[in-house]
Amino acid sequence: MKKIVLAIAMIAASSTAFAGGNIAAGKEAAAKFNCASCHGDKFTNPIDPSYPKLAGQHKDYLVQALKAYQRGANGLAGRSNAIMEGQAKALSNADIENIAAYLNSLPTELVLKK
Repeated sequence: MKKIVLAIAMIAASSTAFAGGNIAAGKEAAAKFNCASCHGDKFTNPIDPSYPKLAGQHKDYLVQALKAYQRGANGLAGRSNAIMEGQAKALSNADIENIAAYLNSLPTELVLKK
C-alpha cells in the first residue's frame, strides 16, 4: 500500500513539474526560436511599440496566446498575425510551457496589480 501511495505521489509531482514548465529549457527555446528579435533582448523593449512586452507576463496568458496563434485566424478562439502564426506553429506543447515559464520568471516593468 505504501508503494502505491508513493507511486501516485511521484506521478502527481512529475506532472505538476511539467505543467509548470522548465525555466532553463524555456530560455533555450526562446533563444532557439529567436523571440528576442521582435520582443527585445530582455523582453521589455520590443523593436516596435505595438509588439507586447513579455517579461513577467502571466504564464497562463502566454500559453493561451501561443496556442491561439497556433490555431490561427481560422481556428476557434485563434489569433491572426502572420509572424506569430509561423513562429507558434513550430512550437511543441513543451516548448510553449517552457517559454511561458521563462518569460514569466523575468523581471518586469508591467503593472500586474493596482
